[in-house]
Amino acid sequence: MKSFMAAVLLTLAGPVLAATPPAFSSGEQFNERSGEDLFHAICQGCHMPDALGAHGAGAYPALAANPKLAAAAYPVYVVSHGQGGMPSFREYLDDEQIASVVNYVRSHFDNHFNDNVSAADVKKISQP
Repeated sequence: MKSFMAAVLLTLAGPVLAATPPAFSSGEQFNERSGEDLFHAICQGCHMPDALGAHGAGAYPALAANPKLAAAAYPVYVVSHGQGGMPSFREYLDDEQIASVVNYVRSHFDNHFNDNVSAADVKKISQP
């Protein structure tokens, strides 16, 4: 009976299990390089996949249609140094990764800020 139930569950879950799950970063740094991959690996855990934020046990602000993202230095600083309940990701992401995820968020989720930041910008902004 157990093997029958396992077969039924596997059959029903087949389409779900067939999709390749995202890879987890290993070690002390995130391996993802694209802004989209970094957003899905890190940011969506609190800000939600649609970047609309969440309220409940904590308050996670919406990144979608967020006018605070107009000044590119602001999200670079927040990702680098943290703010409120958000931790600093400076020791886990290099300058290129921070620029990539900031540029992604600023140009997606109903944000239309196309003045991209570079790794050199991140290096200047994220200095202590």
